[in-house]
Amino acid sequence: MNSLISQTVTFVKHQLKDAEGGHDWFHIERVWKNAMLIAEGENCDLQVVALGALLHDIADSKFHHGDESVGPKVARAFLESHDVDESTISHVINIIDNISYKGGNFERSFHSNELAVVQDADRLDALGAIGIARCFNYGGFKNRTLYDPEIPPVLGMSKEQYKKSDSPTINHFYEKLLLLKDLMHTETGKRIAAERHTFMENFLTQFYAEWNGER
Repeated sequence: MNSLISQTVTFVKHQLKDAEGGHDWFHIERVWKNAMLIAEGENCDLQVVALGALLHDIADSKFHHGDESVGPKVARAFLESHDVDESTISHVINIIDNISYKGGNFERSFHSNELAVVQDADRLDALGAIGIARCFNYGGFKNRTLYDPEIPPVLGMSKEQYKKSDSPTINHFYEKLLLLKDLMHTETGKRIAAERHTFMENFLTQFYAEWNGER
């Protein structure tokens, strides 16, 4: 691990020491590890991938009153303080600006192999056993209803609708999590996502069976 990455790790750990459990340092660490794994099979700048993964949620807008400018500002200030070249800084900021799902209807103006890698890694952490745990942790954090059969999922939400949604936690599976498998960019990401997607489908089958008193 080079000095810049080591310093970034220390910075992120400090910044997120009191973060919500699904968006804390351990989330960042998992995304970082998955990003480096995926990057092995892609043509990309490994330092940009590492920095993008480590800083992608440095100030998630969900925890800053929806302000999407905070994260990029914090990341830029940190990178500039360590004399990182502007080309790298700009690339990392573009990753932060374009990584989020935002209802799936967000028009992206930036594309790169590094963004694809980090985005796949971030989405993988919303799938499988970890994805389920994070989903319910955030639902509890926001005091949302676990499940309400009378409130159906809302598909195809706009970016603003998605940001303001307070639907039951189970609905989030249909509004985002189960859609991620088909949005992966890399072959490694697609393979891992398929496995985790199946795990979530099996979980939902068990959940409904238990809810309805069938098992």
